[in-house]
Amino acid sequence: MSRLIIVSNRLPFSIDKKEDQPFLRQSSGGLVSALVSYFENTGSSVSKFKEHIWIGSVDFSPQDWEQVEHQSKTSDFSVEPIFIEDEIYDLYYNGFSNSILWPLFHYFPSLAEFNESYYEAYIQVNFKFAEKILSIAKDDDVIWVHDYQLMLLPQILRKKNTELTIGYFLHIPFPSYEIFRLLSTSWKSNLLKGILGADLIGFHTHDYVRHFIQSSKMILKVDEQYNNIQYQGRHIKADLFPLGVNYKKFNSAGLDEDVITLREGIRDKMPGTKIIFSVDRLDYSKGLMNRLQGFEYFLDQYPEWIERVVFIFNLVPSRDGIPAYMEGKSSIEEKVSEINGRLATLNWQPIIYRYNHLSFQELAALYQSADVAFITPLRDGMNLVAKEFVASRANQDGVLILSELAGAASELGEAVMVNPTDTKEVATAIDTALKMPLSEQKSRMEPMQKRLQQYDVVRWVKDFLDQLENIKKEQANQQVKMLDDKSLVNIIKQFESAEKRCILLDYDGTLSAFTKNPAHAQPSDEVINLLKNLTSDKKNEVVIISGRDPDTLNQWLGHLPVHLVGEHGGFIRIKNTTTWEKQSATGPEWKDQIRPILELFVARCTGSLVEEKKNTLTWHYRNTHPDLGFIRSRELLNNLSHLTANTPLQVIDGNKVLEIRLQGIDKGITALKMVKLLDPDFIICLGDDTTDEDMFKALDDIAITIKIGTAGTAAQYSIPSQLDVMPLLQQFTSKEINQPGHIPHMQQD
Repeated sequence: MSRLIIVSNRLPFSIDKKEDQPFLRQSSGGLVSALVSYFENTGSSVSKFKEHIWIGSVDFSPQDWEQVEHQSKTSDFSVEPIFIEDEIYDLYYNGFSNSILWPLFHYFPSLAEFNESYYEAYIQVNFKFAEKILSIAKDDDVIWVHDYQLMLLPQILRKKNTELTIGYFLHIPFPSYEIFRLLSTSWKSNLLKGILGADLIGFHTHDYVRHFIQSSKMILKVDEQYNNIQYQGRHIKADLFPLGVNYKKFNSAGLDEDVITLREGIRDKMPGTKIIFSVDRLDYSKGLMNRLQGFEYFLDQYPEWIERVVFIFNLVPSRDGIPAYMEGKSSIEEKVSEINGRLATLNWQPIIYRYNHLSFQELAALYQSADVAFITPLRDGMNLVAKEFVASRANQDGVLILSELAGAASELGEAVMVNPTDTKEVATAIDTALKMPLSEQKSRMEPMQKRLQQYDVVRWVKDFLDQLENIKKEQANQQVKMLDDKSLVNIIKQFESAEKRCILLDYDGTLSAFTKNPAHAQPSDEVINLLKNLTSDKKNEVVIISGRDPDTLNQWLGHLPVHLVGEHGGFIRIKNTTTWEKQSATGPEWKDQIRPILELFVARCTGSLVEEKKNTLTWHYRNTHPDLGFIRSRELLNNLSHLTANTPLQVIDGNKVLEIRLQGIDKGITALKMVKLLDPDFIICLGDDTTDEDMFKALDDIAITIKIGTAGTAAQYSIPSQLDVMPLLQQFTSKEINQPGHIPHMQQD
C-alpha cells in the first residue's frame, strides 16, 4: 500500500503554553477539518493508504518542537515540520503569497505590491518544501499539495521524480485571465507551469476551472478538451471539487451540553430579539465594510426593526503583520462605533462587535441562536461559514443571506442571494429574511442540507483522491512508447544492414516548426543540408509527404533529389523529374460550394484563414483566441460533416486545421504506393499530425513509425517535440553512422 502525503503551508498545529508548559493546539480551518474528519472516518482497516503524513512549515523553533514532538504522534497521521527563517518566511508569506497572489486572485489588483524579492523568497520556500518531500517520498506515494502558497511545488517535484502521483488543490478563487495576466510574464508563466506539474488540479467551482484553463491556453498554449489538458507530453485533468463541511458534527452539535448552555445564555440576554450573525476572518475580500453599510441602511429604511434586531458581528484575527489588514480593522471599528453611536438607545445596541477566536462550541451556539446568517464576501473561494450555518440548523429553520460572489453560492442556491455592493438590495434581503415564514425557511433549508450531507468533507477528500487514482490509470493507458537509447541503437543497426531504405518524412511540425504564417515555414539551411546528406547515400530514398501544395514544395525542395508528395497524397512528383502526377480525376468544382462557408468562419473568428490548394481547402485557426478558435472549429466541423455527407469529400480534423479533400486520398494510401514503387527493405516514417496517423496505420507491420509529440498515436514510438527531429535524423546520415551508439539528446521541456 502507498502512503498519503499532505502538503500545506502550515502544519495543523501551533504551540501554546499553559503554566509555562508548551502544548500543541490543533488549528482550525476548512482543510484541517476536512482531512481530520477523513482520517477519523477512514480508519486503518478501510483506508487505501498504509500511512498518512502531513508536511508543513511551523511558527516555532526546532527547540520548541523537541519539547512537543511526542504530542504530535496521533493514530491518524504523522507530521514532518519545515523550519524556515523568519525573514524569508515573511517575504514568502506576507509578501508574495498575501500581498500579491491573495489580492490579485480576489480581484483587488490595486492592493497588490509587486516586489521581486517577494518572488525570490517564494521560489526559495517552494524548493525547501520540495527538498523535504523528496527526502521521504517513495515512487508509489500520493502527494497532495494545497493552496496558493505552493503553486510552484508540483512542477519542482515532477522534474525531480517523474513517477510521483501529485494532486494540487487551490482553496481560493482562480481569477479571470484579464486579472491573472497582470502578473509579470515570467511569474504568471512559472506559476501555471508549477500547477501543471500535478496530475489532478482541483478547484471549488466550475468558473475557477475555466479561468485556469483559459490562462493556461493563452499563456502556455496548452491543448484542452473537456477539462483534460495536454502539456509537455503529459495528460492532466482540472476539475471542480467543492469543499464541504463535517455535516454530522455541526448538525448534532445542538446535543452538546456546552453548546446548549452557551445557546441558552445568548438567548436569555436577548429575549424577543431577532439575531443576525456573521463570523469572518479579518480580510478585505470579505466585504465587511459593505456589510456594515448594508445593515445601517436597513435600519434607516426599516425603522420598525429598531430595538427588535441585533447584529452579532464577529471578526477572527488574521494577518496582523500586513498593514492593509490593520488599517481595515481600524476602519471597521470606527464604522461599528459610528452606527452604534447614532442608532443605539438606552436599552439597545444594534451591533455587538467581537474581535477574537471562537471555539467550536461558541461557534455552534451562535449558529443555532441566530435567526439569520449574514455572509456577504466581495469574493471568496468557497466560504465554509455559510455551509456550517446550514448544517447546524437541525430543525431546518433560519435564513442564510449569501453573497452571489462566494464560491458556495453555486451549491446554496436556495439562500437569499445578494450583491454585497448593492446596499439597497442587502437591506431588502435582511428585511425579507427576518420576516420569512417558517414554512419557507424549511423549504429553503432542506435541499441545502441534503446537498451538504451528500457531499461532506469526507466525500470531498475521497472524491479528489479517487479522481487522482483514475487520472493515473488514464495516463498509463494513454502512454506511448518513447524512443529510448536502446530502441534507437536497434533501429540504427537495422538501417545500417539494409540495402535499400525508404525514409518518409512529414514537413510541417516535423522538418519545420509551425509558424504563425504558413508561408514563413520554409526549410532552414540545417534541414536542406540534412536532406542532402541523406540523399548522398545511394541506398536512401527520401519521400517528403506533406499537406503543402505542389508549387510550394517545388519552390522549397524541388532542387533536391527527393520524392515529393503534395496535398496529403493528391499529387506525386518522383525525384529527378519535374512532372506532378495528379491522383484524382475529379475536378475542382466542389470548392465553389465549400469556400464561402470557410470564408464566413474567417469573418467570425479573428486570426483564422483559408488556404486553397489544388486538391484541398484548409481552414487554419492556429493564430486565433484558443477558446474561440476551438468553438468555431467545432461549429464548422459540424456544418461540413452534414454538407459533405454522401459526397466524395472528407473532412480532416487536424492540428489547429480543418481540411476538406477528396476521399480515397490520404497519406496512408500514398505511403503504401511509394513503398510499392521503391521496394525498400527498411522503412522509417516520421510525422506529427492527425493526417500522419493514416501513414502510421498503413505502415504498421512493415515500417518503423515515430510520432512527433506525446499525444495518443498509432505509431510505434514517440519523441517529445519537433526540436528532437533533427538530432534523430542526423543518426541516419553517413557521417553519424560511423559513430555507433551516438544517441541524440531528447528535449524534455
